[in-house]
Amino acid sequence: MLDIRSRLSTALYWAFVWGAGLAVLAFMIGPIILALAMSFNAGATLSFPPKGFSFKWYEMLFDPIASEPIHTAAKNSIEVALATVALVTLLTAPAAYALARAPKRFAVKVEPILLAPLVLPSLVYALAALVALNLLGLGPSFIAVLIGHAAVFAPLMFRTVLGLAQRQNPALEEASETLGASRLRTFMKISLPGILPGIFAGGFLVFMQSLDNVSVTLFLGDPGRTMLPLRLFAMLEESLDGRVAAVSGVLILAAALLLVTLQRFGAKDTH
Repeated sequence: MLDIRSRLSTALYWAFVWGAGLAVLAFMIGPIILALAMSFNAGATLSFPPKGFSFKWYEMLFDPIASEPIHTAAKNSIEVALATVALVTLLTAPAAYALARAPKRFAVKVEPILLAPLVLPSLVYALAALVALNLLGLGPSFIAVLIGHAAVFAPLMFRTVLGLAQRQNPALEEASETLGASRLRTFMKISLPGILPGIFAGGFLVFMQSLDNVSVTLFLGDPGRTMLPLRLFAMLEESLDGRVAAVSGVLILAAALLLVTLQRFGAKDTH
């Protein structure tokens, strides 16, 4: 009797684990598959199921004349995303490294403050930032979007760099300095290689979040400088343009390639 109950309990446990796991996986991957399928739709508008197979939306997307507004918006968004990654790296990576070497009692108190933007809704922050700009007599601009994205997404890099910095053995740095190396040389030769995978991983997360952000970009962006997410929303409202799905396909492919590259880089670094 006990053996039957044990087997039944084990079977129910694994059924729940596999069932819940597959359901979550389907929820995550399903929309990606649908977006890719719609990008090859032969119909006149964005629709599912696809009405035949065609590359026409990709051909229109890469047409410099037909899709000039999309190209301009993509260029603007990439510029903001790259600038955000650069700013976040310069500010966050040193802060994470310093906090990893700080006294534990101090680090425990400061870390939640630095991670606070992760739990703050970006819509609330964007609205508050816009009000603050108005009070200062300033308006939406490229710099405002850059600072807004950096403030909201900096914790992503902070967390990845901090985790690696905390795993490093401080004795290696002490030994390097004892042998006559300067602090800068010790950091470049010992510390930086250890946290570099975290910087790359955090940079990837920050780049993708900045590229895809709507709320901060909508409130703080210059009206004369269209960003890609806002342009895609406008296209969906106007005509259900199939190029929206084609843009999604390009972004999915780019993200997948970046992830594979980062994984291989991390694997080589650990060896």
